[in-house]
Amino acid sequence: MNDSLLLLGFTTTPLELISFVLAIATVALNIRQNHWAWLLGIISSGAYGFVFFDSRLYGDMVLQLVFISVSFWGWYQWLHPDNGAPVLPVTVLTWRGWLASIVAWAIGFALIAWLLTSTDTDVPNADGFLTAGSLVGQFLLSRKKLENWIVWIVVDILYVALYIHKGLPLTAVLYGIFVLMAAAGWRAWKNSAPAAPDAMVLK
Repeated sequence: MNDSLLLLGFTTTPLELISFVLAIATVALNIRQNHWAWLLGIISSGAYGFVFFDSRLYGDMVLQLVFISVSFWGWYQWLHPDNGAPVLPVTVLTWRGWLASIVAWAIGFALIAWLLTSTDTDVPNADGFLTAGSLVGQFLLSRKKLENWIVWIVVDILYVALYIHKGLPLTAVLYGIFVLMAAAGWRAWKNSAPAAPDAMVLK
């Protein structure tokens, strides 16, 4: 049912292809600040969880489960901001927010990479580093922090190399597209972000 197929010179599976399309639609809606992106993200993450399990990318598999949980929270945050506004506005990080994000990424990397060493994955460090970075990016996205796009640009560039290494060429292409979309997201959100950093740092 999920047998390999050849598409435009790429070897893929129906499940990876479906995940590919849903993921692009999710990011496109995120750029437009459309809250339905969270629903598509939940479906896409569920599908990609199975894809990554088959490729022994266990950090990324668990990450999809976390994405699903965070997506429900992010969806609520976008529709019910705690500042009383009708929708959550785009804001930027203070230096404390930057520091907290970097520290969280470092701690997450150390913990996840250590946990992955007990599995049969051949890329515990790469998987751990990018899983931790994706968690930081997803949290910042949930709070509509402009800098989430910077995190995604860095993470997605590195993911391209990882997925090529793991024999997932279509997903590698997807993350290459994500790099371009993240740059577009940065430009689109920057126009609606305030000039001064947000006083509500990572809360």
